[in-house]
Amino acid sequence: MTSPAGDRDPAHTPVRVLLCDDHAVVRAGLLALLSSAPGIEVIGEAGDGEEAVALAAALRPDVVLMDLQLGSGIDGIEATRRIAGLPEREAEREAGREVESDDGRDVAGRAAAGRAAPHVLVLTTYDTDADINRAIEAGATGYLLKAERPEELFSAIRAAAAGRSTLSAPVAHRVLAQMRSPRPGLTDRELDILGQLARGLSNREIARALFISEATVKTHLGRIYDKLGVDTRAGAVSVAKEQRLLP
Repeated sequence: MTSPAGDRDPAHTPVRVLLCDDHAVVRAGLLALLSSAPGIEVIGEAGDGEEAVALAAALRPDVVLMDLQLGSGIDGIEATRRIAGLPEREAEREAGREVESDDGRDVAGRAAAGRAAPHVLVLTTYDTDADINRAIEAGATGYLLKAERPEELFSAIRAAAAGRSTLSAPVAHRVLAQMRSPRPGLTDRELDILGQLARGLSNREIARALFISEATVKTHLGRIYDKLGVDTRAGAVSVAKEQRLLP
């Protein structure tokens, strides 16, 4: 395991982890669990996406353990995207953007100097194709389900710190299935219905707008959900926007 800056001694330096989950009880459980793992040190906790991004920028952990659903504010996908896009700390210092303490000393800056963006390891209960694809596209290094055994979590954290990808078995299965049998694209009619969906219309309103029956709308919605790998109206609109299927 090597650090992004190339100065980590895996035999002596613990993997520095930042936890991000909006449930305090879950964070407490993870903190207790990770405290029992040799070579892993939790250096911070965040209860929402914005806090996770801010702490990741200031503390420069090796790994951010990220949940996807974070209540209000940005979700875990957007937080992952922002963390993965953090510039190297050394570049920030050269530009004069240093983090100073009250007495003028660049404490956080010195601690994080030279570190590249932290690796994000998703830890969630959600395993839909859409969630997996969005997380990977946002820059997540790995994707684990909360049902994993502690030893698997420890191993995944160490792998993420070294820049290696880890996927839970069900997630890996979904990814391979997508690669082997990619979903067909949406038809023109499905795109029409998706557009109406994005406007917030009900099934009945969509049927009236497109001069089709409500039953036909429901049939098309089922196909849209299947093709996009989602199971809700909001999920369909979110994925469609990310894939630029909507104007």
